[in-house]
Amino acid sequence: MKISIPSMGKSGLEDQVGQHFGKVLNYIVYDTQTGETSILPNTSEHNGGVGLPPELMSRNAVNIMLCGGLGRKAVAMFDQYGIEVFVGAQGTIQDALNAWKEGKLEKANQDNACSSHDNHDHHDHHHH
Repeated sequence: MKISIPSMGKSGLEDQVGQHFGKVLNYIVYDTQTGETSILPNTSEHNGGVGLPPELMSRNAVNIMLCGGLGRKAVAMFDQYGIEVFVGAQGTIQDALNAWKEGKLEKANQDNACSSHDNHDHHDHHHH
Protein backbone atom coordinates (compact mmCIF):
# COMPACT_ATOMS: atom_id res chain seq x y z
CA MET A 1 0.00 0.00 0.00
CA LYS A 2 1.26 3.46 -0.87
CA ILE A 3 0.66 6.43 1.41
CA SER A 4 1.27 9.96 0.18
CA ILE A 5 1.92 13.00 2.37
CA PRO A 6 2.36 16.59 1.08
CA SER A 7 5.76 18.13 1.86
CA MET A 8 7.68 21.30 1.16
CA GLY A 9 10.95 19.37 1.37
CA LYS A 10 12.46 16.32 -0.26
CA SER A 11 14.30 14.58 2.54
CA GLY A 12 11.60 12.04 3.26
CA LEU A 13 10.39 11.12 6.74
CA GLU A 14 12.08 14.12 8.42
CA ASP A 15 10.30 16.74 6.28
CA GLN A 16 7.41 18.78 7.63
CA VAL A 17 3.90 18.02 6.42
CA GLY A 18 2.90 20.70 3.89
CA GLN A 19 -0.34 22.31 5.08
CA HIS A 20 -1.65 23.24 1.64
CA PHE A 21 -1.66 19.93 -0.14
CA GLY A 22 -2.26 21.31 -3.64
CA LYS A 23 0.62 23.77 -3.58
CA VAL A 24 3.39 21.77 -1.93
CA LEU A 25 6.59 21.15 -3.87
CA ASN A 26 6.60 17.39 -3.36
CA TYR A 27 4.65 14.46 -2.05
CA ILE A 28 6.47 11.91 0.04
CA VAL A 29 5.24 8.43 -0.86
CA TYR A 30 5.69 5.72 1.77
CA ASP A 31 5.34 2.08 0.76
CA THR A 32 3.98 0.09 3.70
CA GLN A 33 5.25 -3.21 2.25
CA THR A 34 8.87 -2.21 1.70
CA GLY A 35 9.14 0.61 4.25
CA GLU A 36 10.75 2.75 1.56
CA THR A 37 9.98 6.37 0.78
CA SER A 38 10.12 8.10 -2.56
CA ILE A 39 9.64 11.66 -3.73
CA LEU A 40 6.81 12.51 -6.08
CA PRO A 41 7.25 16.07 -7.41
CA ASN A 42 4.02 18.06 -7.52
CA THR A 43 3.56 18.60 -11.24
CA SER A 44 -0.09 19.58 -10.95
CA GLU A 45 -1.58 22.74 -12.39
CA HIS A 46 -1.33 24.44 -8.99
CA ASN A 47 2.42 24.55 -9.63
CA GLY A 48 2.28 25.35 -13.33
CA GLY A 49 1.98 21.76 -14.54
CA VAL A 50 -1.01 19.80 -15.72
CA GLY A 51 -3.74 17.88 -13.95
CA LEU A 52 -4.71 17.98 -10.29
CA PRO A 53 -3.10 16.27 -7.29
CA PRO A 54 -5.71 13.45 -7.09
CA GLU A 55 -4.93 12.54 -10.72
CA LEU A 56 -1.21 12.60 -9.96
CA MET A 57 -1.76 10.28 -6.97
CA SER A 58 -3.91 7.93 -9.01
CA ARG A 59 -1.29 7.66 -11.78
CA ASN A 60 1.29 6.73 -9.14
CA ALA A 61 -0.86 4.02 -7.52
CA VAL A 62 -1.28 5.87 -4.23
CA ASN A 63 -3.89 4.26 -1.94
CA ILE A 64 -4.01 6.73 0.95
CA MET A 65 -3.35 10.45 1.32
CA LEU A 66 -2.53 12.05 4.68
CA CYS A 67 -2.75 15.85 4.91
CA GLY A 68 -3.59 18.73 7.22
CA GLY A 69 -6.82 19.61 5.49
CA LEU A 70 -8.28 20.05 2.04
CA GLY A 71 -11.26 21.42 0.17
CA ARG A 72 -14.53 19.74 -0.66
CA LYS A 73 -13.76 19.47 -4.36
CA ALA A 74 -10.50 17.69 -3.56
CA VAL A 75 -12.28 15.30 -1.17
CA ALA A 76 -14.75 14.44 -3.96
CA MET A 77 -11.94 13.97 -6.50
CA PHE A 78 -9.92 11.68 -4.26
CA ASP A 79 -13.10 9.70 -3.61
CA GLN A 80 -13.65 9.43 -7.35
CA TYR A 81 -10.19 7.88 -7.75
CA GLY A 82 -10.73 5.52 -4.83
CA ILE A 83 -8.00 7.13 -2.72
CA GLU A 84 -8.75 7.39 1.00
CA VAL A 85 -7.87 10.74 2.59
CA PHE A 86 -7.17 11.39 6.25
CA VAL A 87 -6.92 14.92 7.65
CA GLY A 88 -5.25 16.38 10.72
CA ALA A 89 -1.68 15.43 9.76
CA GLN A 90 0.99 17.74 11.17
CA GLY A 91 4.59 17.76 12.30
CA THR A 92 6.99 15.61 10.31
CA ILE A 93 6.11 13.04 7.68
CA GLN A 94 7.02 10.37 10.25
CA ASP A 95 4.68 12.01 12.80
CA ALA A 96 1.85 11.89 10.24
CA LEU A 97 2.49 8.21 9.48
CA ASN A 98 2.57 7.39 13.19
CA ALA A 99 -0.66 9.30 13.82
CA TRP A 100 -2.35 7.41 10.95
CA LYS A 101 -1.11 4.03 12.23
CA GLU A 102 -2.45 4.90 15.69
CA GLY A 103 -5.85 5.88 14.25
CA LYS A 104 -5.50 9.53 15.28
CA LEU A 105 -6.28 11.04 11.88
CA GLU A 106 -9.85 11.62 10.76
CA LYS A 107 -11.10 10.32 7.43
CA ALA A 108 -11.89 13.25 5.13
CA ASN A 109 -15.50 13.88 4.17
CA GLN A 110 -17.67 16.77 3.05
CA ASP A 111 -18.28 17.81 6.68
CA ASN A 112 -14.66 18.26 7.74
CA ALA A 113 -13.41 19.67 4.42
CA CYS A 114 -12.38 23.29 4.46
CA SER A 115 -14.78 25.26 2.28
CA SER A 116 -12.36 28.14 1.78
CA HIS A 117 -10.10 25.83 -0.25
CA ASP A 118 -12.81 25.76 -2.91
CA ASN A 119 -11.85 29.32 -3.74
CA HIS A 120 -8.13 28.50 -3.75
CA ASP A 121 -7.52 30.81 -0.81
CA HIS A 122 -4.26 30.15 0.94
CA HIS A 123 -4.19 29.72 4.68
CA ASP A 124 -2.13 27.82 7.18
CA HIS A 125 -4.55 27.00 9.95
CA HIS A 126 -5.06 23.48 11.14
CA HIS A 127 -8.32 21.62 10.86
CA HIS A 128 -9.81 19.77 13.78
